[in-house]
Amino acid sequence: MNHFDDSRLTAMGLFAEVYAGISAKTHGSFVAAKLSEIDFETLIRLARSPQRRLRMSDLAAQTGLSTSGTTRVVDRLEREGLVTRQACPTDRRASYAAITEAGTDRLGDVLPRHLIDIDTWFTGLLSPAELSAFLGTLRTIRDAVRPCATAGAEGSRPEESSRTEEGSRPEEGSRPEEAALIPSE
Repeated sequence: MNHFDDSRLTAMGLFAEVYAGISAKTHGSFVAAKLSEIDFETLIRLARSPQRRLRMSDLAAQTGLSTSGTTRVVDRLEREGLVTRQACPTDRRASYAAITEAGTDRLGDVLPRHLIDIDTWFTGLLSPAELSAFLGTLRTIRDAVRPCATAGAEGSRPEESSRTEEGSRPEEGSRPEEAALIPSE
C-alpha cells in the first residue's frame, strides 16, 4: 500500500495550493492600497462587526493572531489613522479597536478590485450551487478548527444563498460574523 497516495493528503495539498494561489492573485490589490493582508483582514473584520468595532481579544481570536500580534497590528493601523482604540465602559481591562472613517475610506479604495479578484479567481469559477455547497463546507470546517473565528459577532440574519438563480449576490455584509476574505470566508 502506498501511504503517500491518500485522499487526505491530496485534500490538504489542494487546499494549500488554492490558498497560496488566491493569495498571490489578490496581493496586488492590497499593495495598491498600501495594506498588508493582515491589515486588510483587521479592517474588514472591524467594518463588518457590530458598531464597526471589536474587543481586542475578539479581534485576536478572529484573526488568529496572538494578543501581542494584534496589539502590534492595531498600533500600526492607529498610527495611520485607520483604527482607534476605545475604552470598554464596563471593563477597565478591556478595550475595543474601531475602524475610523479613514479606515473605511481605505477599504473603499481596495474593495472594488479585491471583489473583482475574488470573483475572477475564486467564487466566479463555481456555479451558484457549487459555491453554496462550498461555503457550507468551509463553515463546517472553520467552526471545527477555529470555533472562536466569529468571537464578538452578534447573531447573523438567517442563512442566505450566496447567489440567486439569476446569479446576483446577497446584500454585502449579510453575515456580520464573517469577513469577506479570501480564503477565510
